[in-house]
Amino acid sequence: MTDSANLRIVSLLPSATEIINCLGLTNALVGRSHECDYPPSVKDLPVCTEARLNSHKPSGEIDVDVQTLMQKALSIYEIKTEVLERLQPTHIITQDQCDVCAVNLPEVERAIAKLTNSHPQIISLQPDLLNEVWDDIERVAQTLGVDSPPALDKLQSRINIIDSKVKDKSEKPTVVAIEWTEPLMVGANWIPELIQIAGGTSLLSVKGKHSPYISWESLVDADPDVIVIMPCGFDLERTEQESAVLTQHPNWNSFKAVKNGKVFIVDGNAYFNRPGPRLVDSAEILAEIFHPQLFNFGHRGKSWKVFS
Repeated sequence: MTDSANLRIVSLLPSATEIINCLGLTNALVGRSHECDYPPSVKDLPVCTEARLNSHKPSGEIDVDVQTLMQKALSIYEIKTEVLERLQPTHIITQDQCDVCAVNLPEVERAIAKLTNSHPQIISLQPDLLNEVWDDIERVAQTLGVDSPPALDKLQSRINIIDSKVKDKSEKPTVVAIEWTEPLMVGANWIPELIQIAGGTSLLSVKGKHSPYISWESLVDADPDVIVIMPCGFDLERTEQESAVLTQHPNWNSFKAVKNGKVFIVDGNAYFNRPGPRLVDSAEILAEIFHPQLFNFGHRGKSWKVFS
């Protein structure tokens, strides 16, 4: 066990920062990634990473830039080693789940090898399923010397509230979660589980697997009851902008979901694409969308809205 009073934690991914917060260790954070923005207080911390691509470009151009960097075996993110040297962290939390989402483990190991004033312990997260996210919370807690059960119990109790209301419903809408608009990609990993918890049936993706690119033909054939658009890294406003390209496709108006006003945009950056505590908020958002007569958690208009 670690003496939590002497912790100096650097978090290199937003979900880890949120895990630290739910464990009551936010005051031990001394540095963050350029994308860590929750809780808001962490925005004042030194930034330890930067992106090698321009995230303000349209979705199609971002995808090309990402593929180009990966083909050249270059990381999409760069670590500011000089900042780490100055901060002298006891622990660095990173991930080895998605090279597109955040700095990967090998990049962190190379950066740490250059440090002379500190020898931080690396905690690397690699969740693909919800239970693996909860396991990561427990592992981080154990490594940092705090108890995880209170935090995990609270998260599970919120999931149970949803489950108790939807488990006996015979009508569960078919759902496609779009994680990228150009080219088309659907949300996988823990997203199908969130859809199931919220009382829906996920189409075109497999839980625990990486998010796949799909063709428009596949989406047309699926013709889901509900379409939820949740681009990775984009807030609600940016998602609305990037979703406009979908409406230009000749098949768009033929979808059942479009005809019935069942296309929704959500804040994928804050919720669905961060494997941390706010995945429970994500389940609540989906529950409001799928079964508005049963749920009102107060997310509508703030974290999701109808796309038209």
